[in-house]
Amino acid sequence: MDKIDLSGHFYNPTKGNLLAEEVISEIIEYIKERPEMFYDIIVGCDSSSGEDPCFPVVVAVLRKGEGGRFFLKKIKYPTSKRFLNWKNRILQEVLLSCDLALLLREDFHKEMEKIDDGSLQYQFRYIHADINEHGDTASMVKELTGLIIGNGFEPKIKPEAYIASVVADRYS
Repeated sequence: MDKIDLSGHFYNPTKGNLLAEEVISEIIEYIKERPEMFYDIIVGCDSSSGEDPCFPVVVAVLRKGEGGRFFLKKIKYPTSKRFLNWKNRILQEVLLSCDLALLLREDFHKEMEKIDDGSLQYQFRYIHADINEHGDTASMVKELTGLIIGNGFEPKIKPEAYIASVVADRYS
């Protein structure tokens, strides 16, 4: 499977198109606006159905109890790469989420080390997967949650996987 390409832009409804470095800066600025609050940084992905899907992968920063902001990157593969099996498409969603989370978390922590004296409260811990224990994806839950855990994150599945099943879904 392909690694995520961080070149190009992420979309934010307020700020427009941003580079990956600008996404990290925006997340940090959002946290600094209200440093007394607790923040979750979460990644999730969905995809459109069919052989030639679009994969909107989202990174969101949530201010506990007060909403948040999200940044979205649409991944589209060349027509030579087909997803004939829906299970491969679901697997690709999780792989893209893990890749993005790993790349952003590393850069995010480097930037936070420069400014955080230990008083900022945040975690970059969860990946939301658009799967659940009932229905078509039930047979994939153990495998995909294991993949997320193996990449150093904690999985959330539906109904708790709202970044994938609501935010990313809106753009698939």
